[in-house]
Amino acid sequence: MNATVINMETDTLIKEQWISFIHDLQNKICQALEQADGGATFQEDKWEREGGGGGKTRVIANGNVFEKGGVNTSVVFGKVTPAMQAQLKTPATIGNGSWFACGLSLVIHPKSPLVPTVHCNYRMFELYHEDGSLADRWFGGGTDLTPYYLVEEDAVHFHKTYKNICDDYGTDLFVNFKKECDDYFVNHHRNGERRGIGGIFYDHQRPDGKRDVDFWVNFAKSCGYGFIDAYIPIVEKNKNLAYTPEQKYWQEIRRGRYVEFNLVHDRGTIFGLKTNGRTESILMSLPATVRFDYNYQPQPGSEEDKLLQACLKPKNWV
Repeated sequence: MNATVINMETDTLIKEQWISFIHDLQNKICQALEQADGGATFQEDKWEREGGGGGKTRVIANGNVFEKGGVNTSVVFGKVTPAMQAQLKTPATIGNGSWFACGLSLVIHPKSPLVPTVHCNYRMFELYHEDGSLADRWFGGGTDLTPYYLVEEDAVHFHKTYKNICDDYGTDLFVNFKKECDDYFVNHHRNGERRGIGGIFYDHQRPDGKRDVDFWVNFAKSCGYGFIDAYIPIVEKNKNLAYTPEQKYWQEIRRGRYVEFNLVHDRGTIFGLKTNGRTESILMSLPATVRFDYNYQPQPGSEEDKLLQACLKPKNWV
């Protein structure tokens, strides 16, 4: 058996391992969120992608805690198109090659403005030469928090959970990936205003001699399952607190910023729409209710202003 065949068999095993992890992660996160909600359950919509693959979109709506949310998985593949070559800047050696992508993406929008919105995404992408051999493989992911009112102990808990996970794999990871998160989720058209208070974010991490493919698979597993420890305690702590109509109004104003980022800047949204992705799944991230008031400004020194200031300048929470 030649080296190419051996490598292709190994690549297939890696792909199968990743797909299994993504589906298990979807199951565990949905179970944890349903338990926290105590009423609504996820409804699953299986779909197929024209050109190759498909996915499972799971949506929760009108629950006791969660107003709208989705936990989606996709396993998709196809031929490399000119549009994709331009988007990914693929090397000319790919020719008429193919690609594969598998990941989980979730966004949860709670009813209460005292419970933060959360986003999470973990994915693997592969490119193949025309003969089917692997040309490139990279990993990406992250989890970030978007509160509407700043509770410092919640912010510390969220970031500390991911710092502890990252530190198990390398003391440089949390610092680097927190910075990437702070620098990525930015509404540049809003003078550098962040979407939320960050978390971790990484992209285009390729296995090498220092950190091989097993490293990045295991790191994603720890971060993915770590979502439950990072987010659910914040939900449980705040979900039964009373809130006012004015606080709900502010939540919907801030949701407008969320929509702006996802539609204007988010690479995943743009890539999905440009590559004939499933529109309903891609736009699942948008909240059910939102406001775009003209030039809305919170009162200086208010709790709303405190949150806004936290989004203007990243902070080291741990």
